[in-house]
Amino acid sequence: MLKGIDPLLTPELLMHLSAMGHGEWVAVVDDNFTAQYLSQGKPVVRLPGNSLARVSRAVLSVIPLAEDVAQPAAFMHVCHQPAGHRTAAQQDMVDLVVQDGWSADRVQGVERYAFYDKIKLASLIIQSGEVTAYGNAMFCKGVILN
Repeated sequence: MLKGIDPLLTPELLMHLSAMGHGEWVAVVDDNFTAQYLSQGKPVVRLPGNSLARVSRAVLSVIPLAEDVAQPAAFMHVCHQPAGHRTAAQQDMVDLVVQDGWSADRVQGVERYAFYDKIKLASLIIQSGEVTAYGNAMFCKGVILN
């Protein structure tokens, strides 16, 4: 255990997050997501029993969002719902981004199949225990300045 580090961040997860460069994406997916199949050999870290918001909060506690990306956070938009619709789990994730000092318009709702394509860009997939359908998000890592 480390002082000041969220206990949800396992040594394996910290290693992968630390190895990511700026501009790389990390995905936090729900319990039903086909993470192993879509990972295409990239690391998949499982954190069962933890919500999308809980895992996202832990991740965002150690990586900044990219300032040079128009929408450095994204979630999978629910099919057949109007633009702007968010599940409670998605809204919790957006609220975390806003609490981090960003405006909600910096979070993109991505159509389901486009999200599957986008996740192929992720350097790391974290599978949460989120049971809400469409409980999937992605974050683009920004530059860390000393």
